[in-house]
Order: sequence, then structure tokens, then C-alpha cells
Amino acid sequence: MKFGFALFATAVLGSGADAFTSGIKRSSRVRGASPLKIAEEFGLPCEDECALESFPNMPASVHPGVVTGQAMIDLLDHAKENGYAIPAVNCVSSSGINACLEAARKNDAPIIIQFSSGGSQFYGGKALDNKNYAAAISGAVSGAFHVRTMAEQYGVPVILHTDHCAKKLLPWVDGLLAASERYYAKQGEPLFSSHMIDLSEEPIEENIEICKEYLARMSKIGMLLEMELGITGGEEDGVNNEDVAIEDLYSKPEEIYQVYNELTPISDLFTVAAAFGNVHGVYSPGNVKLEPKILTRAQAYISEKIGDKAPEDKKPVKFVFHGGSGSDVSDIQEAISYGVIKMNIDTDTQWSYWEGIKNFEEKFHDYLQGQIGNPEGVDKPNKKYYDPRECMRAAEVNTVKRLDQCFADLKCVNVLGLGKMAEAENVLEPRRGGLPV
Repeated sequence: MKFGFALFATAVLGSGADAFTSGIKRSSRVRGASPLKIAEEFGLPCEDECALESFPNMPASVHPGVVTGQAMIDLLDHAKENGYAIPAVNCVSSSGINACLEAARKNDAPIIIQFSSGGSQFYGGKALDNKNYAAAISGAVSGAFHVRTMAEQYGVPVILHTDHCAKKLLPWVDGLLAASERYYAKQGEPLFSSHMIDLSEEPIEENIEICKEYLARMSKIGMLLEMELGITGGEEDGVNNEDVAIEDLYSKPEEIYQVYNELTPISDLFTVAAAFGNVHGVYSPGNVKLEPKILTRAQAYISEKIGDKAPEDKKPVKFVFHGGSGSDVSDIQEAISYGVIKMNIDTDTQWSYWEGIKNFEEKFHDYLQGQIGNPEGVDKPNKKYYDPRECMRAAEVNTVKRLDQCFADLKCVNVLGLGKMAEAENVLEPRRGGLPV
């Protein structure tokens, strides 16, 4: 059975903005029956892990596919309580998404898949007009449906997220929120799990006020807000903070408490990307000085401020680690011990994807110089070498290998209880036979 994307999106998003009504329960956590699976709704095969209602080692609410609301909170709480963080990987294609899902299942672990505004636009197609962020909105929605469909098939829980959204990009997130509200009216959960609002370059008062507005709107439908406090250095996706003042790379406990104090009365559906020397990109050793202890000082400061309301572990804040590429494992794991439950990964997987293609070209160089003719003969065809599936699969395999390291560094291995991933059967190869990639 085949479904065009337009038909698929129309069916699940419904028609008319009025579909999202004021009757939605105003709660910071969404409870109730599990939403209908994509596989169920469209009659797709759903066997083995896909058919599970929950996982052996997870809270009962956490299920295969995209998790939102209470299931998402339960998953993040499980990470904090059990001392691991979930890798959050920026994706720009369905191939990259599939590599992430494969790595998650291979490591028996959850994963966060996220799109930036530029990545969303690329997903929609660079030739598509992006006036009013139309291409970025459509691209992100298209990617969301791919993640929702395939996360169930791989049988892993996925938090579906969008990355840095500066003030000028708010119309992009507004468009995605509208899509999630329509999806909620039809399906009982939002299309996305969470969004990041990055107003770290604005005055802290403005940053918090705008985040409060978005948190109030998002929490109504069980969505989580990630906010940034302090600036992540380096450059990513066209945002350059390489020359930022050093003091702006380190958040103060008082500032983190200010955020916690103002957002908590609205909802507990938020995380904080606090700055502790984080830098996007990879730099020479010694150029990046992380100070993870900023996080534990903040946790202690806030716990003292809120007194009896502090959780038993004295870690009231769920922290996010940005700019993790190239960081020492000791710094990463120290940060996890202080309440980091998510670490962003982009630079390293960009390289791994490219390196897979580079290595493929080097290995089969003499078979990639023309459609006909190679070392085996001047009349020998090269189709099975230049078939784009081959170099893309090489990129995926190399990315899965790099993500294996990420899962290990974050102590996010064998946490679902599914055991070893079964070997794929009936794998379709290129018409003339696949290469051993």
C-alpha cells in the first residue's frame, strides 16, 4: 500500500487551525492511553520490537517510536536517575536519520533526533523558496513524519527535537508549533517532542520572558522547551560565536536559578542548556576549557533556595550539553553526574558521514571514473559502484560506528533491555549486486 506525503500529512494534521481548541487540558504532563502508532494507522508491518508496548528496563510509558509528554519526561528522568545522557544528533537527510536509528537499536538505547533551521530547509530542498521559512517548516515536518514512521520500525524510543532557534528564527518554530497543535487535535500528542529556543544573545530578562510564553503554549500539548543560558562558542549552522567574550561562555548559578524559578510555576517541561565553556566544532587540544562543576554548583545553589521542594538527588535541573564534539570523555561523564541528560552531536557525525564517502571513493576510485571501463576490462560496467546507495550506505555505516562511541561515552548502552539487534533479512541490493560496504 502506498501513501503520498500530501495525503499522509493531510490525514494526520487535519484541516483548519480551529482543530486545536481551548478544551485541551492545561497540564505540564500528558497522561492517558498511548497514541495510535503510525504502523497501525496506515497498515504497515509492525513486528518484533515495533510491536512492543514498552521496554523491559524502561518505565511503562516509554514505547517504540517518538515519545512525547509523560513518556518523554519518564525517559529523561530515567536517564538522570541512572547516570546516562541521550545523544542528540542533528540530521539533514533520511539517510542520516536511518543511521541514527540503526545506531540506537544496535546500542539498545534511546536517541534524540533533531533538526536545525538550516537542516530543515535542506531536508525540504535547497531550490525551494524559504520566504517566511516555508521550506524550513515543510522540511522539518517532512523529516518528522519520516522519524515517526521509521522509529517504530527500528523499535527504539526517540525524542524528536529542533535545535537552536534564535530570535529571528522564531517564525520557523511558530510554524512547527502550529503543526504540532493540529497533530495533537487529531492524534492526542504533538508532532514534535520538543523545541529549543535560543535567546542567549538577548538580555536575560527578555530571554526568560519569551521562553515563558513558549513554555505556556507548548506544555498544554505535552511539549518540552529547551532554553539556552549563556553562549556556546564556536560556529554552527551559520551562527558564529568564535569571538564571544570568555565570561559569556560560563553561566552563573544565580542565572540558572532565575530561569528555574520563573519557568517552574508554568511547567516542569523544560531543560536548560547552561554554558560551562562549551564550543561548537572541533578545535586543537587546550583551546576549549570546560568547567562542568558550574553545573553541580548550580544544582546545589537551587536546591538550597527551594529547600524542602528539592528532589532527593539534589539535582532539580535537567541540563543539556551543547558543543560536545571533541570533548574529553572525563568532562562529558562528569557533566552527566551533575544532571546532564542530553548531549548534542553534529560536527563529529558530519565528519563521519563524509569520511564514509571519502573512504568509499578511495577504495573504488578506479571503478568511479566513468560508466564503462575499470581495471577488470575496458567494457566492464561500473553501475554497482556509482549507484548512490553504495556511497550513502558507506556513509551510514561509518556514522553508526562513530555513534557507537558516542553512546559509550554517554553511558547510554544496553538501557532498553532488548538485547542484540538481529541481522536484517531479505535486504534488497542494487540490481547488479551490492558491494560489501
